[in-house]
Amino acid sequence: MTRPDRDDFDWTAAEADVNGADVVDIESARAARRPAAAPDDIDPDDAESIDETPPEHGVPVDPADAVPAEVYARQAARRPILAEWARSRRLLQAAVRHATKDAGYVLAYHAVRMPKYAGKATFYAPIGVFRGTGRLYAWAMAEEGNWDLRQAAASRGDADAWLKLDARRQRQSVWRWWVVGGIGFAGLAGTIVLAFGPWWWQVFAAAIAVPLLARVGRPADKPITDRVVQGNRYRKLTAELVRRALTSLQMSGINSAVAKDANAISFPQEIHRDGPGHLAIVDLPYGVEASEVVARRGKLASAMRLPLDQVWPEPAQGHTGRLALWVGYEPASAMKQPAWPLLAPNAKVDLFKAFPFATTPRLDVVDVDMMFRNYLFGGQPGSGKTFALRDLVLAAALDARAEVRGYELKGVGDFSVLEPVMAEYGNGFDDETLARCFAFIEWLYEEARRRSKRIEHYARLGKAPENKVTPELASLKGSGLHPLVAWFDELQELMTSKYGKDAGELLEKVIKLGRALGIIILIGTQIPDKDSLPTGITRNVNSRFCLSVADQTANDMILGTSAYKNGYRATVFQPVVEAGWGVLRGFGKVQSVRSYYVDTTAAGRIVARAVALRQTAGTLPVPEDQTRTVGPVADVLADLAQVWPGDEKSAWNETLCGLLAELRPETYGGWKSAQLTAALKPHTAITVTSVGKRIEGKQATQRGIHHTELIAAITERDRKRSAD
Repeated sequence: MTRPDRDDFDWTAAEADVNGADVVDIESARAARRPAAAPDDIDPDDAESIDETPPEHGVPVDPADAVPAEVYARQAARRPILAEWARSRRLLQAAVRHATKDAGYVLAYHAVRMPKYAGKATFYAPIGVFRGTGRLYAWAMAEEGNWDLRQAAASRGDADAWLKLDARRQRQSVWRWWVVGGIGFAGLAGTIVLAFGPWWWQVFAAAIAVPLLARVGRPADKPITDRVVQGNRYRKLTAELVRRALTSLQMSGINSAVAKDANAISFPQEIHRDGPGHLAIVDLPYGVEASEVVARRGKLASAMRLPLDQVWPEPAQGHTGRLALWVGYEPASAMKQPAWPLLAPNAKVDLFKAFPFATTPRLDVVDVDMMFRNYLFGGQPGSGKTFALRDLVLAAALDARAEVRGYELKGVGDFSVLEPVMAEYGNGFDDETLARCFAFIEWLYEEARRRSKRIEHYARLGKAPENKVTPELASLKGSGLHPLVAWFDELQELMTSKYGKDAGELLEKVIKLGRALGIIILIGTQIPDKDSLPTGITRNVNSRFCLSVADQTANDMILGTSAYKNGYRATVFQPVVEAGWGVLRGFGKVQSVRSYYVDTTAAGRIVARAVALRQTAGTLPVPEDQTRTVGPVADVLADLAQVWPGDEKSAWNETLCGLLAELRPETYGGWKSAQLTAALKPHTAITVTSVGKRIEGKQATQRGIHHTELIAAITERDRKRSAD
C-alpha cells in the first residue's frame, strides 16, 4: 500500500476516489461509538473502550443527593458562644455549687495544716535569706551571661575576644549593682519603719516575707504545702472512657462491631455538662439496644471505676440504639437531696396542677399531678414505697377541697400522722379491718355512681363541658364533686383475703369510672403478682412508680409489659441502701427518680398547716364524723345481739348502724349499710338481703338481716371457739 506522505503519492487520483462521498461529523461518530456510561478511569475519546459494568437489577432505593442548599443552611448548627451549662440557670447553679464545694474542701484541707506550714516556712526562711543573697550577688556580677563564650575564648588563647566579652559583662554588671543597692536601701528603710511602726505592720510584712523566703530556701523536692488528694471521686467523662467502658461489658454485638470499625460507637453530640455531672449521648453499634447496656449498669460502673450510684445509663430519645449516659461528679448517695418544696411554711397544693414529688439523679425536680390519675406504687420491703405514697397523701392534705380516706393494711401506723385530716382511716390487717376496707371500696363504687349523676346534671347546665370535674366544680360548695383521694397501702393483704375477688372487681370499676369524677386511687403493694394485684387494676392505672424489685416479673407488673426489655429496670436499685429510688412512668419520659424523704416530724408540720387551711375553708373533718379503724375492733355479732330492736324478726342495716353507733360511737361512728354488710360477710350463716317493712301504711324495702341468722352465726362461732 502506498503511504500518503511519500513524495510520489498521486494526490489527483486520491481526490477522484472521494468525489461523491458523504461528509461525516467525526465528533458525532465518536460519540455514537462511546460506551453509555464509561468509568472515570476510561478515556471517553477511546473508541475501543467497552462498558463491562453488569446490568442493574431493580430500581434505585437510595434517595438522590439533591438536598437544596437552603436546607443545608438551616441544618448547619453553629457552635453556641456560651456552653449549655452556662446558658441554663439550673446547670450554672450546679456547676457553681460543685466548684464551691471543691474550693471549700481545698481551703479546709490547707487550713487545718496551717501550723505545719508555718513551722516549715519558719525553718526554711533563714536559709532563703542566705540563698537569696547569693543569687542576687551572682546576678549582679553578670557572670553567667557570657561565661561559656569567655571560656571558649580563653581556651583558644584569644585575649582580644576575651577582653571584649568581659567588658560587655562589666557594662551589664554596673546597672545591676545600682539595682542591688536600691534594693538594699529599700530593705534597710523598710526595716527601720517596721521597727518603729505599729505591730500589725510587722505581722503583715512577716506574712509576706517569710513565705517568699521559705520558697527560695526550701529544696526543690520538698514543697511547703501538701498536695490535696481527692481520689477517684470523679473521672472526667471522655469519648475514650465511654468506648472503653462499653467494650468492657463483653457484649458480642459491641465488641464484634468495634473490632471491624473503631468508630462503630459514635457520639451524635458533644459530651457536655448537665447539672452536677456530664452527659454523653451515644449511638451504639447497629443491632445493639440501649436497654442491654442499662441492664449491665453494675458492669458499666465497674469499667469506669466509679460507684454504682454515680453512673446512670438510660435509653435516649431518637431510636432504641441511642444511650444517654450521665455520670455525676459524685455518687447520688453523697449528694444531698434538696428539701421538699412543700415543707415551706406558705406552701399550698392545687390538685389540678403539678407539684414537686421527686428529683432525678441530676437533682432536677420532677413534678406530678393527681387529678384524673390513679397511682400504683410497688417495691420490695425497704424500698421506700410507703414514704413515697405518703408524700402524695400529704400533698393532697394541703388542698383544702380534697377529702382523704385510706387504709394502711400493714398495721404499723406510718399514716397515723395524717389522721386529723382524714375522713376515714384504717390501720391493721385483722379480719375486721379488712372487712371495713372492702366496705370502703363498695362505698367508693356507690360514690362513683352518685358523682356520675352529678356530672350529668352540671353538664346540662354547661358547667362540665367535657363531662368531667373542673376546678370550678371542685371548689363549688355543695357540688359533691370535690377531689376524693382514696389510698391503700399494702393492698395485697386485702387481695389475698376472702374479699380479694370481689374487692378487685369493684376497685377496677372504680379506677375506670372515677378518673373523670374526681376520685383518685393511690395503691401501694409489695407483691405485684396476678393474685395480689389483679391485672385489671394494673392495666388501668396510668401513673406508676416502681421502686426496688427482685425480678423482671415484678418490674413489668408495675411498670407495664416489656418495660424491663425496653431498659426501664427497677431491679438495679438496692433496698434500704437506695430507698426512695425508682422508675417513674406516666409523666413524659420514663426516668429514674428519688422521691422526697419526709420524716414523721416534718410530716406533722405539713399536717398542722393542712389543718389550719381546712379550718379556714370549713372542710376539716369533724371527729364525730370520722371513721377510724385501728387494730382489732369490737365483736360485731355480740354488739348486734345487744342492740337488736326488741322482738323484731328482721332489721334494716341502717337501723342497726344507728344503734351500734349509740353503743360504741368510737368504733361504729359513721358506719353505713355497706360497711355493716362487709363486716358480716365473714359469717356465712348471715345473708344480707332485702327486708320489707310497712312504714306508715306503706311498704318499704332496704338491705337488712334476720335475727335467727344472727343467733345461728353467734352459735356457730362459739362452737368453733370451744372446739379450738
